[in-house]
Amino acid sequence: MTSQTLPAAPVAAGNGAADAPGSAPAGLPVLRVTPGEGTPADRAEAHRDAAADLIAEHGAVLLRGLGVGSPDEVAAVARALGVTPMTERERFAPRRSYAEGVYSSSEWPADEPMCMHHELSYATEVPSLLLFGCLTAPATGGRTAVADSQEVLKALPDGLVAPFARDGWLLTRMYHDIGVSWTEAFGTDDPAAVDAYCAAAGLEHEWLPDGRLRTSQRRSAVVEHPRTGAPVWFNQVAFLNERTLDPMVRDYLVDVYGPEGLPFNTAYGDGTALTEETVETLNAAYRAATVGEPWQDGDVLLVDNLRMAHSREPYEGARDIVAILGNPVRLAGHVRS
Repeated sequence: MTSQTLPAAPVAAGNGAADAPGSAPAGLPVLRVTPGEGTPADRAEAHRDAAADLIAEHGAVLLRGLGVGSPDEVAAVARALGVTPMTERERFAPRRSYAEGVYSSSEWPADEPMCMHHELSYATEVPSLLLFGCLTAPATGGRTAVADSQEVLKALPDGLVAPFARDGWLLTRMYHDIGVSWTEAFGTDDPAAVDAYCAAAGLEHEWLPDGRLRTSQRRSAVVEHPRTGAPVWFNQVAFLNERTLDPMVRDYLVDVYGPEGLPFNTAYGDGTALTEETVETLNAAYRAATVGEPWQDGDVLLVDNLRMAHSREPYEGARDIVAILGNPVRLAGHVRS
């Protein structure tokens, strides 16, 4: 995947105060929590209203000082902040599961960036809030950065946005011996259960004679934020497109599996292929809007998944992040027939 260039975050403010926003893009707000008595969840509960205000204003906030040290503590902090975990389906990368709705971060090569995306933007039911808890910060790199997709949408050329606004975007996936298996993606080894899921979720699917599964789904690329009504660029058009892959990796996969055998690919909603220029324009808009803060042990990052895309930069050293996808919603007009 292509790299993201992250501007420096602002200097953190004092106890319980957010960093003052500067020029666009503003730095990631940091809410400093004074370590004290009680559990990380107790400290999170005391700052719940402040965190909610910052999410509403900025779309994301880093809580520093909570001191989470285990998946159970991250889950308890999520409950204290009003984040209800949901079960992930249709994942595009492997994760470890610690408890229902409590996962590791996506398993992705440490030396490869994970580009900007909204979690499960292709699903019927999508998480409206994400919570990431840092158990072990990497030695270098590895930030979970964010980009305001309201600003991304404003920055994109009208001519680029128009066909996506009209026809949505198309995601095709092939489940076989590379990438995530269909049993892992759908949480079952019963093909009939997958058939039922696809029928309910608006996925066209086909079982191939060799046991592989091909799916396709069309979704809106621009949606209204359910709380504010503001239009947001909510999709994974660039991230899951073949042109965002390293060219050598893409060429190898096409050579081995054919152009229809890529584990995922995207197109305009009418099936027209994306040009390299379109994908690079999208990635450039994300890069311009990207902000991030280096992880510290015990940090918690709360993200409005409908407004903010997120990414992960390459890193060195151990990195242990717990992820919770929460507060699922169904967006009006999101699923296209």
